Amino acid sequence: MEIGKKIKELRIKNSLTQEELANRCELSKGFISQVERDLTSPSIATFIDMLESLGTNLKDFFNEVEEEKIVFTKNDMFISEDNEYKYELKWLIPNAQKNQMEPILVTLESGGMSKEDNPHEGEEFGYILSGSICICLGNKRYKAKKGDSFYYKANVSHYITNPNKSKAKILWVSTPPNF
Repeated sequence: MEIGKKIKELRIKNSLTQEELANRCELSKGFISQVERDLTSPSIATFIDMLESLGTNLKDFFNEVEEEKIVFTKNDMFISEDNEYKYELKWLIPNAQKNQMEPILVTLESGGMSKEDNPHEGEEFGYILSGSICICLGNKRYKAKKGDSFYYKANVSHYITNPNKSKAKILWVSTPPNF
């Protein structure tokens, strides 16, 4: 954290000049300038006075809220391949397991399948982008092709297979994260 830069941003946000802030804190304009450029550090007591004059306190000043990332690119994705099961998983959102849902892109080669998932709390959704698949829920089987979607509660063992000759791509979302 650049303390001087943040002090300056707060001062400008409060429509104060360096001189006005200095007067409120009984400091010199030069000292405020040096603090803002990180050339000097105020004592704790002086720092608290400056923060109070800027309408904040130590706790709020140092409580940085990380800006939420909205758009994710190819560079953010993580890929896992399994040659035995003939699939590729592409996590579209990094660290999605910390979120309430986990979107992945699944590519199943001909004869490929996802690993069987045991029953768990939550729901799963998928959209077939290309090819066709078989959704296996317990003892039941459902076919889905390009443009179809699936949605189920994950309260039985489940997995998907690609019994066809062409590759299949599926956008799959699990909540809570389970991949």
